[in-house]
Amino acid sequence: MNNPLADRMRPTTLDEVVGQKHLIGENMVLSNLIQSGNIPNMIFYGPSGTGKTTVANIVAKASGKQFYKLNATNASTADIKAITAELGENSFSNGVLLYLDEIQNFNKKQQQSLLEYIESGDITLIASTTENPYFYVYNAILSRSSVFEFKPVAMEDVKTAVNRAITKLNAEYEGKITFTGEAVDHIANLSGGDVRKALNSVEVSIYSTMPNEDGEVNITLEIAEQASQKTAMTYDKLGDNHYDLLSAFQKSIRGSDPDASIHYLARLVLAGDLPSICRRLMVIACEDIGLAYPQAVTIVKSCVDCALQLGFPEARIPLAEAVVLLATAPKSNSAYLALDSAIADIEKGNTGSVPRQLQNKHYDGEGNVKRGQNYLYPHNYPNHYVKQQYLPDEIKDKKYYEFGENKFEQNTKEYWDKIKK
Repeated sequence: MNNPLADRMRPTTLDEVVGQKHLIGENMVLSNLIQSGNIPNMIFYGPSGTGKTTVANIVAKASGKQFYKLNATNASTADIKAITAELGENSFSNGVLLYLDEIQNFNKKQQQSLLEYIESGDITLIASTTENPYFYVYNAILSRSSVFEFKPVAMEDVKTAVNRAITKLNAEYEGKITFTGEAVDHIANLSGGDVRKALNSVEVSIYSTMPNEDGEVNITLEIAEQASQKTAMTYDKLGDNHYDLLSAFQKSIRGSDPDASIHYLARLVLAGDLPSICRRLMVIACEDIGLAYPQAVTIVKSCVDCALQLGFPEARIPLAEAVVLLATAPKSNSAYLALDSAIADIEKGNTGSVPRQLQNKHYDGEGNVKRGQNYLYPHNYPNHYVKQQYLPDEIKDKKYYEFGENKFEQNTKEYWDKIKK
C-alpha cells in the first residue's frame, strides 16, 4: 500500500499495457520478438509515462535471461563493472539482460564500457530514454541496437488505465471509492498522454478527499480539477519536445492555419518560453512570408519588441497578433530560395571573376590589355536602369531568383518587365 499507485498498477503482460499498439499490438514487431524469445539489443525512446519501463520488464521476464536493472541518473561505471564481474563468476545459461533507464545520462565513456559485452553477446541491452537517441546514445551502441519509439498514450487508453486503477483501489478500500465520469475524463485529458501522471492524479484525488459519514470517498470533477490543476504538457527547453513544438508552430503558420498556429503558441506561452517564440516569429516573417508581404518583418519586430518589454502574461497579446498576421498573410520563399541556389553554386565552384566594370578599380595598371572600367551608372539613364553584365562571365546567364506568384512580386515583375523590355 505504500508503493505509488502507478507502481502497483504496472502491467505484467502485454495485454495489460495501454497504448503503443504500433509496437505491441497483435503481430507487431515487439510482440513477435517477445514470442520468438530472440531478444536483440533495443533502445526505447519516448516521453515519460508511456510504458517504456513496463515493456522492458515484460521483455526481460519473457527472455528467461538473468535480469539486471540500472538507472543512469544514479548509476556509475562501477555498477556496470559489478554486473560484468558476475559474468565470469556465474554461468547464466540464457545470458544476461540489462535494462538501463535514462541512458542519456551516461557519458560516452560509461556507454563504451558496455560495448565489449554487447558485442560478444554476453549482455543484451535494453535502454530507455526520453531524448532523441541519435543525439544522446553512442554511435557504436546505436548501430548494434534497434530503436523503438513510444508515443504519448491516447486519452481513451489513459481512461482505460485510470478505470482499471479505480477498480483495484475499490478492492483495497472495500468498494467505497467512486469517480464521476467527468472526473475520469478530466484526469485523462490533463495527463498529456502520461499514464503515470494520470494515476498520480487519481491518488492525490483520493488522499486529499475526506470520506463521508458512510466512509465513502466520492471524487467529483471539482476534486479532480484541484488534484491536477495543470496539464502534464511535455516540454523540455533542451530536448526534442522543444524543437517538435517549435516545428509544429512554424509549419502551422507556413500552412496558413491560424487555429493550429494559435494552439501551438498557447503551448509555448504556457511553457514560458518567450525567447524561442520571438526568435521563431522573426524567422517565419522572413522565411515564409518574405516578399509576399514585406511589411510583415517590421510589424512582427514591433510585436516582438513589445512582448519582450512586457513579459508574461501581457506578452501573449502582441504575440497572438503577430501569429494571426503571419498565419493569414500571403506566403513567399522566393528570396531565400534564390540565395540558397546561389550559395549552392558557389560551394560547387561556380563563381568566376568579378566583371571589370564592377571592380573597385580606377587604374588599370601597366600591361592590362583590357583598359577602362566602363561602368554604366544606372542613375544617369531613364528609369534609373541600363542593361549591363553583372554576373561573372562563367555564369552570366544564370537565373537564381524567380518572382513569386503573390500580388506584390507580380506587381514588381510587371514593373521591371516594362522597364527592361
